[in-house]
Amino acid sequence: MYLIMHNLRNLLAVSLIAILSIGLKAQGCSDAGFCTMGAMKPDQGFNLGVPVKLRSMEIGWYKGETLLTPTVYAFTADFNFLIGKNLTFQAKVPYQYVRGSFGKNDGIGDLSISFTKPIVDKDKYDISLTLGAKIATGDATASIVSPSTGVETQLPMYYQVTLGSHDLVIGASYISREWLIAVGYQQPLSHQNENQFTPDPNDWDWYPDINYVRSYDLATDLRRGADVMFRAERNWRFANYNFNFGVLPIYRITHDQILVNGVYEKQDKTTGLALSILAGAGYQFNVSNAVKIIYGLKITDRDVNPDGLTRDSVLTLAYQVKF
Repeated sequence: MYLIMHNLRNLLAVSLIAILSIGLKAQGCSDAGFCTMGAMKPDQGFNLGVPVKLRSMEIGWYKGETLLTPTVYAFTADFNFLIGKNLTFQAKVPYQYVRGSFGKNDGIGDLSISFTKPIVDKDKYDISLTLGAKIATGDATASIVSPSTGVETQLPMYYQVTLGSHDLVIGASYISREWLIAVGYQQPLSHQNENQFTPDPNDWDWYPDINYVRSYDLATDLRRGADVMFRAERNWRFANYNFNFGVLPIYRITHDQILVNGVYEKQDKTTGLALSILAGAGYQFNVSNAVKIIYGLKITDRDVNPDGLTRDSVLTLAYQVKF
């Protein structure tokens, strides 16, 4: 009972820090699920050959500033279960909140599940493989009601809490005491959502700047392209503290497509590189409790982003309990 109460007090303290950090900015993975699944997760500690890995729970807070007015917040519960001797099952459940000049939207975001298994376990390094999935919790059709006409108008993807598609995720990592090198691939399986956002002046007659409305890319029944990611991270670990610095390039290798007059059309400038540099720090209270923060900076982005995943800045704060 004492351990439970002690963990709860630490969790409440970290939550308060997260709330007070609302004004901070950073940049990281634009998709909070893909880049932090299984072997691709940042700030992983090398196990130094310990044969048994403890189960863990991580509570994270996320803030993402988009290229337009919406700001995206998320609280994420990240559970890791050890199955047998060396198979880890991870499940992440985000609650997402978006607010901007068009209004606000909130709800359960897309779920992430994955299985990770080490294939090489040496004294100085590990190599692991991950197979997972992103599971859509909606069809990306959240709307607002026009204050002038009372008609529902669908919001652009920047305001949606789901991408509206189920995705396959495959990844691998090399982890030593100093380095984390990870690669990943994300492939949408259900090839479309049902978003119907349009900058029609009749739908947005209440908004003062129709040109701003038109700055949101169309995502009509969007079919997202496939992504490849690479993470290279250098770690410095001490008795209680750790620091890390790295790069995170994500390359969309196939075009996004939207429905135009009943036919799917590839969208120009939707492929290409989105690059961030990342920095993080962590503090280990004891063998069971730790807190960490990840900060970054966007370097490059794709020109056209129908899925609304692009971020100008991101900050992540997390508290971890090992059992």
